[in-house]
Amino acid sequence: MPIRPHRVLVCLALLSVQAQAGDWPAFRGPLGNGVSDEKQAPTNWGPEENVKWKTALPGPGNGSPIVSNGRVFLAGANEGGSERSLLCFDRETGDRLWERIVTFESDEKTHKTNPYCGSTPVSDGSRVVVWHGSAGLYCYDLEGQELWSRQLGEVGHMWGYGSSPVLYNDAIILNFGPGVETFMTSISLDDGSIRWKTDEPGGANDGSERMVGSWSTPVIAHFDGADQIICSMPTRVVAYEPNAGDVLWTCDGLSSPRGDLAYSSISVAGNLVVAMGGYKGPALAVRLGGSGDVTESRRLWHIEKKQPQRIGSGVVVGEHLFIANAGPDTAQCIELETGEVIWSERLGANAWGSVVKAGNKLYVTTQDGNTTVFRPNSKEFESVAVNSLEEPSNSTPAISDGEIFLRTEAALYCIAD
Repeated sequence: MPIRPHRVLVCLALLSVQAQAGDWPAFRGPLGNGVSDEKQAPTNWGPEENVKWKTALPGPGNGSPIVSNGRVFLAGANEGGSERSLLCFDRETGDRLWERIVTFESDEKTHKTNPYCGSTPVSDGSRVVVWHGSAGLYCYDLEGQELWSRQLGEVGHMWGYGSSPVLYNDAIILNFGPGVETFMTSISLDDGSIRWKTDEPGGANDGSERMVGSWSTPVIAHFDGADQIICSMPTRVVAYEPNAGDVLWTCDGLSSPRGDLAYSSISVAGNLVVAMGGYKGPALAVRLGGSGDVTESRRLWHIEKKQPQRIGSGVVVGEHLFIANAGPDTAQCIELETGEVIWSERLGANAWGSVVKAGNKLYVTTQDGNTTVFRPNSKEFESVAVNSLEEPSNSTPAISDGEIFLRTEAALYCIAD
């Protein structure tokens, strides 16, 4: 059955109406699906080519830049995580406008590959929100004045934290964890009050040998006249009613012998949701429209054999998903209706960042700092360019007003033709 993308759209309410046209105000863009409104974006660049500006950063981090109302925002932290910050830059010049530091003295686990700034901020054009893990959730105006903060509890995992907050109308939606508690929550953007909190059973990392956790960022989808918050949790895909937090449906199938883990965000295409398990876990697709446990009734396909290591998220174009993997170092085209891999091509290095799309080009940055530009060709891998900044990177590009903003371990770049 052909997929009809017009039947389900990623919800425009993901961002408030105050967000500026052409901005990239959240992880994976204005609609949380990796797709930019831009028709054109740079194709070629290098350390001395098409770099509009470069600004040194205080340290490495896996969180990605966002662009909102003339500013670029980025999370940062010192090496031990005792100071966690939100940095604000002028999008035209790269000048640092301000930095707001939060002090956190307690011990919080993480891994050297995931420093204490693995989350991406989100903005509605007049306010910006950043999640600092156990150090809390913070909201500032665009001049750096703190409006409120909220302590949500402690995260605790040997691999740290990495989910990013998203906006739904006047609320922040956050997948909190991994740790002793794992839950989805809605928090007022106006004052930081908790509107609802829905615990995820079995989501705790209780010190057992089995690895448990979700680093997946929620996605807002619209289906059959109603919005849903959909997220890959440690063992299953869960959909929530956005105003009260009730669980609308669940679909099992993300567990593997290696753990109950989810890294990448789900992809929505027509009436399909595609999800990927972490640490080479299973992949699955489920049809929207059910309620309760829909594993038997709505799950379209489920591939249990060991998959590639998937950390970044993919982009849907037509009836295919284009995704890049963290091991082996491949870009893949996957048929949405069947889960079949149409093609797989080596990139030369693993990709922790997500694929993004502008015009008729896809972009993904690999860990060696190379950004591969390729076409969404469902028949074969069609490379357009490979651009190196000669600095390692684990983040996802942001595309705004024809420019690309890239974070490496050393610097923040603005790429412009």
